[in-house]
Amino acid sequence: MIVVDSSGWLEFLTDGPLGDENAKRLRQPSAVVTPTIILYEVHKHAKRLRGEEGGLEAVAAMQKTVVVPLNDDLALVAADLSIEHKLPMADAIILATARMFEAEVITSDADFEHVAGVTYLPKPTSL
Repeated sequence: MIVVDSSGWLEFLTDGPLGDENAKRLRQPSAVVTPTIILYEVHKHAKRLRGEEGGLEAVAAMQKTVVVPLNDDLALVAADLSIEHKLPMADAIILATARMFEAEVITSDADFEHVAGVTYLPKPTSL
């Protein structure tokens, strides 16, 4: 199981520099865990970039995965992980969800660069 964070989904949906790298991982939606916070983040950004239809298309793609709502147990684990790794709230929720499913997080978010159980894909630098 894997968790592709919002940066990975957006790269995939917008054919960004890491789009192909993330597409490889998203080809089996049943193996992808999506915390609801990622639905929020991706819908918001996709709608801003591509309009209402683009936002809804992004959500439709994510709904083919295993969508995990935030509950009280997950929130408490996320709070602990936020303190332990000095992560913002959304990142801590993503990590807590991944840990619940023994899943690997795939991200280009530098906040995760040195966190166990995370594959960090640095964004290409422009010349």
